[in-house]
Amino acid sequence: MTAVPTIGVLALQGDVREHARALEGAGARTLPVRRPEELERVDGLVLPGGESTTMWRLARSFELLEPVRKRIESGLPVYGSCAGMIMLADRIRDGARGQETFGGIDMTVRRNAFGRQVDSFESDVRLTGVGDEPFHAVFIRAPWVESVGDGVDVLGRAESGRNIGRIVAVRQGRLMATAFHPELTGDHRVHHYFADLVRRAMEEE
Repeated sequence: MTAVPTIGVLALQGDVREHARALEGAGARTLPVRRPEELERVDGLVLPGGESTTMWRLARSFELLEPVRKRIESGLPVYGSCAGMIMLADRIRDGARGQETFGGIDMTVRRNAFGRQVDSFESDVRLTGVGDEPFHAVFIRAPWVESVGDGVDVLGRAESGRNIGRIVAVRQGRLMATAFHPELTGDHRVHHYFADLVRRAMEEE
């Protein structure tokens, strides 16, 4: 696949530059997305880590909540890491009062499930589709997936600690999410996986 996709990074809050660098390392052009007209120019979108309630409120303030939902419904490939995973969930637990998401993945996600900032940790995770070597994952105030619908593929689970077996990576069609932050490592395999997903979607259009 030789197409060079333009992948936006929702630039309201979070690890925007880190995701952009990783995507460029995966052969994509990148574009910060803060306005609906910028959203219309991208072939795929990354929802970075950060704080999901802040992301939700800013998306409303910047009039992006409904435009992102509509592009997801129309088939835009989207990848969310950590807070981005929460924003792609159809259902959340332990959310703020009235908290909304973009939705799209038939899953229930629990906010801050692995604990507070002081409970952040690193662990190897084996991910379906990104090679045989384990991915060294960074978890920061991370969510986990409590349940998924029939159309959701589980790509990875926690492999150590007291929360072993918890779902930490999923995909449903053109949407994917991880509870961890691959942009904070030098390993770009997750971003390569997403960039290839975007390329395939471009070829199908």
